[in-house]
Amino acid sequence: MSTTQDWSDLATGLAEALALNAPPIAITFSDTRPNGVGSFEAPMPEPMPDGRTGRVPAGCVFWMKAADATFSTVAEDHGNCSFGSMTHGFKTLDEVTGNSDVAALLETGWVTMDAVPQIPVVSERPGAVTYGPLAETPVDPDVVLLRLNAKQLMVLSDALPALRIEGKPQCHIVAIAKEQGEIAASVGCALSRVRTGMSANEMTCAIPAPQLADVLGRIQRNSVADTAVARYAAEDVKRFA
Repeated sequence: MSTTQDWSDLATGLAEALALNAPPIAITFSDTRPNGVGSFEAPMPEPMPDGRTGRVPAGCVFWMKAADATFSTVAEDHGNCSFGSMTHGFKTLDEVTGNSDVAALLETGWVTMDAVPQIPVVSERPGAVTYGPLAETPVDPDVVLLRLNAKQLMVLSDALPALRIEGKPQCHIVAIAKEQGEIAASVGCALSRVRTGMSANEMTCAIPAPQLADVLGRIQRNSVADTAVARYAAEDVKRFA
């Protein structure tokens, strides 16, 4: 396996430019599991009456696991979350509509059936989705996922005025980055926050991997102005001490 970019260098640059608290994550869609990458290993709980189960509560949980290791997943691993299975291209809307988790979300009004068909999805069913630290990716990823706090999102937004801000479900930003080639941040969703244990202070952002070098350059150039403004503000506020 080989890569076309120095992803380790880009990961280091991103971590430094944004002062990230969690490493950038590489997400790669492929027909088969990349050579040399192991499968995600965890027991499958007993399925629900509708057959729904998976190795984690939802695919977004893999984002958290990927901070520490590189692994590959298949459709069954994602199967407990119908919306995540749909956004990642593993299932169609027709295949998940009757599932109990979809019914629960519709009954609460968390989402409406009119809105569901508008959720961005990966268009082709993957054979595998690989996750891991960007610095260690053995293949060129499709999407780079960042976990951000408000200040880090501010820096990113200043550098990228066209940045999309999305809501629920959180996982659809991966499909936006992969399918539409757009950078999208999410304020998160209640479903994902509970399942991942993400901090209340965290948000996420999905970047099309081919654009990453340009994105980093924009952040680094913009940081010069941010640093100057912060220095001015620090001096100015001394008058009020």
